[in-house]
Amino acid sequence: MSDASASQQIDEIVRRMAGWRGERLSQLRALIRGADPGVIEEVKWKKPSRPEGVPAWSHDDIVCVADSLNNAVSLTCPQGAHLRDPKGLFDTRLDSKTVRAIDFHEGDVINASALKALIVQGARLNRS
Repeated sequence: MSDASASQQIDEIVRRMAGWRGERLSQLRALIRGADPGVIEEVKWKKPSRPEGVPAWSHDDIVCVADSLNNAVSLTCPQGAHLRDPKGLFDTRLDSKTVRAIDFHEGDVINASALKALIVQGARLNRS
C-alpha cells in the first residue's frame, strides 16, 4: 500500500470517527508525525468486522497503532516495554513483556512532549 493511499485511508478513518474520538485521533496523528518526520503511515489488519483497518505508524517496523474503543482512543506501542517512560504515560498492557498502551479518554490532556519522546524512542529502537 502506498504511503499516500494509507494517509488517505487514515483521513477517512478520522472523518468516520464521531465526536471527541475523531478529534483525539487527529491530535495523536499530528503528534506522531511531528515527532518523527521519517514515520510512514499504514493501515493494518483489515477484516470483515473492521473493514477500514487500524491506523499504524512505522519507522523500519511498527512504532504505534491507534484504536478507537467505546470510551477511549488507545495508542499501542508493540515495543513499549523496552521504552523509557519517565512521565508514566503507559497505563494499559503493563503486564505484557513487550507491548504497552496509553488510553486517552474524553477530556484527557495529552502530554505532547512526553508522547513525542516515546515515539522518537520507538523509532530509534526499530532502527537499532
